[in-house]
Amino acid sequence: MKLSRLNPSTLIGIFASLLLLAIVLMFASNDPSMYVNLPGLAIVLGGTFAATFIAYPLREVLRIFALVRTVFSRERSTTGRDIEDLTHIAQIWSRHDVHQAEQALQEVHNPYLRSGVQLVIDNTPDDEVADFLQWRIARLRAREQAEAQLFRVMAGFAPAFGMIGTLVGLVNMLTMLGDGDIQAIGQQMAIALMTTFYGILLANLVCKPIAVKLERRTEQRVLAMNTLMYGIGLMAERRSPAVLRETLQAFMADYEDEMHDSRLAQRDAGTPAGAPARPAATPR
Repeated sequence: MKLSRLNPSTLIGIFASLLLLAIVLMFASNDPSMYVNLPGLAIVLGGTFAATFIAYPLREVLRIFALVRTVFSRERSTTGRDIEDLTHIAQIWSRHDVHQAEQALQEVHNPYLRSGVQLVIDNTPDDEVADFLQWRIARLRAREQAEAQLFRVMAGFAPAFGMIGTLVGLVNMLTMLGDGDIQAIGQQMAIALMTTFYGILLANLVCKPIAVKLERRTEQRVLAMNTLMYGIGLMAERRSPAVLRETLQAFMADYEDEMHDSRLAQRDAGTPAGAPARPAATPR
């Protein structure tokens, strides 16, 4: 993967976490290598993945690697291009040129936008178009929330297996107390403590951040899809293409304010997060 395609925030987070750990290990211990304990790491990683395989179907567990790669990749927003594509087709549609509109539709890369516009060109009733587009949004949200939940479940397993490793180390240590072998007792104590350390580290520095980033990606996609759904509704009403472009660009002009307004709307009126700020104008 090229460096230009990597997500900068992920790289900054990894660098900062490694730097923090290095500083802590250098100043908190005379021998940083004592924090490397392969048996303890094997207990945490092996137990976490084993429990995940038990809890989820194989095809979902195998998606872990693809999802991690997604977190590292920089996702480029195509909303601006989608708005221009929709505006162009709306201009053609306003002239009642169905054949040219269908030709222009073949150049659209966004499958969600292409499906919605195709329904409008086919003179599908507005309420059916809206139902179909809302169903696509709900399906995407459910699938991606399940992917993020997978990492949250792993974040719950990791500390638990860290505690299991701690118990194993303590049991072994207690059985060796009578022998008086200080070195062996120290090794078992290291396993007991390091497994808890590894479990907490895996949960809070790997699994939970990945889950949060996946959830954030879902919020951005839902916002973009709701915006396009609103634009498709304007096209179906044969509104001015200039009005359509300006309205959709206003929705996307300030993403943070838009998300804040959508959360207020969700709290006050029960509308889904990421919906356009004026839900009354969505397709009928």
